[in-house]
Amino acid sequence: MAKQKMKSHRGASKRFKITGSGKVKRNKAYKSHILTKKSQKRKRGLRKATTLTSADLKRIKAILSK
Repeated sequence: MAKQKMKSHRGASKRFKITGSGKVKRNKAYKSHILTKKSQKRKRGLRKATTLTSADLKRIKAILSK
């Protein structure tokens, strides 16, 4: 019997993108609600995407593999 291909985690694939160099891009948390008490500087910083830390990289890449 042939081995099935592993499906990518659909929730993760909507949240993470793999860059050309192999890093994983993610958006920052805490930007969805209760924004009045957060400063403009803080909210501006939350707009920018960032890369995943090395601690989570292996785990997330495994569920993103198609």
